[in-house]
Amino acid sequence: MRLLDLFCGAGGATKGYQRAGFYVVGVDIRPQPHYCGDEFIQMDVSQYGPRLLEIRDFDVVHASPPCQSYSKTRAILRGKGLTPRYEPLIDETRALLQWSGVPWVIENVPGAPLRHPLVLSGQMFGLRVIRRRLFESSLLLMVPDVPAPDGGTNSHHGYSRGAAYVTVGGHNYNVAEGKAAMGIDWMTRDELNEAIPPAYTEYIGRQLLQVC
Repeated sequence: MRLLDLFCGAGGATKGYQRAGFYVVGVDIRPQPHYCGDEFIQMDVSQYGPRLLEIRDFDVVHASPPCQSYSKTRAILRGKGLTPRYEPLIDETRALLQWSGVPWVIENVPGAPLRHPLVLSGQMFGLRVIRRRLFESSLLLMVPDVPAPDGGTNSHHGYSRGAAYVTVGGHNYNVAEGKAAMGIDWMTRDELNEAIPPAYTEYIGRQLLQVC
């Protein structure tokens, strides 16, 4: 089955869907030299326009609109008199996907205006990163058990060794340890900071394959 990954980045979500069994085509506004999918299209998703009907060539669509407008960093930016670099695109993305009639999933950070989202985090999959993320879907998705975090994080001056969980963000962690914690081995630090663990979308993808 074919899945379209919009706002794909370097492919954290893509890799999970591939492991579930999908052929994945990624779309992103920026070049993605480390993208791990089966095909890549460089395009501004918000300007999909003339190629809109091509969405219907896919069995499922996943979208991860920019999260900066909803993340905790927005308060830091606004405290410095700055504004996030990205416009909030969740409503526009949802409208596009609903119009397409194709089953879809939208992913974003806590605080984003998703409707009745599924919440996934690293400890659900035995990962050493917590990284809570929200998933709204046109289909019913089941949530796994939620074990309590067993220990804390310890990221300081580039080192986080010995802690139960790694805080993967910014420059305050060891990259090799961050990659291992996320289950990602092909990304740079900046790409890793924006990614979701593939285990999340592998879990979702296996559910989608049962109902699509």
